[in-house]
This record gives sequence, C-alpha cells and structure tokens, in this order.
Amino acid sequence: MQKQGKQMISIWLFIGVLVIVYGFLILGVGMYEFFVPPVKPVVLAELHAGVWWGSLMLILGGIFVGKNATW
Repeated sequence: MQKQGKQMISIWLFIGVLVIVYGFLILGVGMYEFFVPPVKPVVLAELHAGVWWGSLMLILGGIFVGKNATW
C-alpha cells in the first residue's frame, strides 16, 4: 500500500544489495587466501573458488540492483 504518495521499494532491490554485500565478503576472503595460502589447503584450492564466487555474486547483485532501482 502507498501512503501519502510514497513509493514502495521492491524486495528484489534489498536482495540485490544483500547479494552485493555477501559478494564483497566472499571476494575479500578469497583474495586473502590467494595472497596468504592456508597451511592445510582444501581440495582444488588452486581454483580459488572464493574469488570466482565472490565476483559472480557482485555481478549478479549489481544486475538485481540495476533492474530494480527506482532512482
């Protein structure tokens, strides 16, 4: 419902912002592990999944925000 001419904000905008925040966190941890490798690396650690996944989440979050932002 709209009150006093205020426009409602889409839930997808909040989801996009949340995905961007998670993307930054995952990318940050992935970059840290890239420069400071753990003592006992996990299987396939050389693929740097945190960097790829964080980057993908940043891109997808940007798409969500871009499509649903009203500014």
